Amino acid sequence: MENSVGESSTTAAVTSIYHGLPLLTTRLVSSSNNTNNNNNTQNKMSLVINGDSHTQAHLGQVITHYLASLQPHKQRFLGYPTNEEFNYEALAPLLHLHLNNAGDPFHGSSFTLNSTSFEVSVLDWFANLWDIQKSEYWGYVTTGGTEGNLHGLLLGREQFPDGILYASQDSHYSVFKIARMYRMQCIKVATLISGQIDCHHLKALLLANKHKPAIINLNIGTTMKGAVDDIDLVIKTLDETGFSRDRFYIHCDGALFGIMLPFLKEAASKISFKKAIGSITISGHKFLGCPIPCGVVITRLEHMKALSRDVVEVIASRDATVTGSRSGHAPIFLWYSLQKKGIIGIEKEVERCIMNARYLRDQLGSAGIGAMLNELSCTVVFERPLDDEFVSRWSLACNGNIAHVVVMQHVTLSMLDSFVSEFLQNRVIWFRDGLRKPLCIANDVGAIHCTCPLHNSIKLLDI
Repeated sequence: MENSVGESSTTAAVTSIYHGLPLLTTRLVSSSNNTNNNNNTQNKMSLVINGDSHTQAHLGQVITHYLASLQPHKQRFLGYPTNEEFNYEALAPLLHLHLNNAGDPFHGSSFTLNSTSFEVSVLDWFANLWDIQKSEYWGYVTTGGTEGNLHGLLLGREQFPDGILYASQDSHYSVFKIARMYRMQCIKVATLISGQIDCHHLKALLLANKHKPAIINLNIGTTMKGAVDDIDLVIKTLDETGFSRDRFYIHCDGALFGIMLPFLKEAASKISFKKAIGSITISGHKFLGCPIPCGVVITRLEHMKALSRDVVEVIASRDATVTGSRSGHAPIFLWYSLQKKGIIGIEKEVERCIMNARYLRDQLGSAGIGAMLNELSCTVVFERPLDDEFVSRWSLACNGNIAHVVVMQHVTLSMLDSFVSEFLQNRVIWFRDGLRKPLCIANDVGAIHCTCPLHNSIKLLDI
């Protein structure tokens, strides 16, 4: 973004790449103006890096102002799956060190300022969660879910170079980007109204391409609807279409829900390496609430042996990860979060997120706003608000005619009540002249969850 610089003043804006929200607007003001008006909130230094050296006090002032500008957004942050409820003050001394986990965390490295002992402890925890023995798995702490998908799908492609990647149309956008990067043939599979992969359509596609191995991306919580693909049904479909275990590879993208699902007692299907899956990835900055993007990928050791064997002399470690240098701080944040929460703490947080999501769904429904919530999800889908300013104010994620709220640990009932109340007030304004109507979301979430004029009238006739 370019900034216009004048002789007497400079205005610079930092804009969120996610929502287009102005997070920090600054202006250079003369010292005399500052003396006359101590309450001038615009009296902040420019963010332009012009080569001058600045004092610690000045830089601290800029950061303090930036933090203050973020608070209103945090109080209304509803549309994205990041947990904003955490406290890592105890780890602050680590910021005085550069920690780098380059290489294979199980192999060691000549870069001695590393945290691979914490990393392996975290990996062991997830391996146990997903039912794979320590001697049978391999993994590492990634930069996030996308890198986990990059690694998992690479393993699938290396095992089956001529394989076809099957991914549901509701899969994360990174999956299709990865297919282009790896030059894999990729076929989109239809989804049910819930967002789950349509196994009838998958079956037809598999039968039409029986001559090539199958690499399948499954979602443990889709991006917009939070739908969980049925692993057991997909494996059954592969069996029914004649794909033996040596002709398919399954990668599970569990960015948010991969850690939540194992703690839901009502979940009929488990994520487990006792099933014929090849890899699983989660994001650490989502449910666990790490302040920096990170994640975990776990796979079977046998797949890694085929992918990487060479030791890179410069780091004295095996070159087994997608990225070279990797954050040594991220594994410690993950370790700290898991240790602090404990199993009981995680169970309680999962339950709270699910219950609060059901509360929001019911509140929207009672207010006459069409909404859908999958049984195993904390993502509430509803009609897209007609005002972009309202969407930005609540940091909502939108796609076509729908938007969603992802109910995370920091989302309180009070926040949800304020959101619904403001939504209702705005709807009155949007529809006041009668020229605009609620968007039809029947094709997205089903007619039963749609309150557009057409489907509302049909429901009234049914009554």
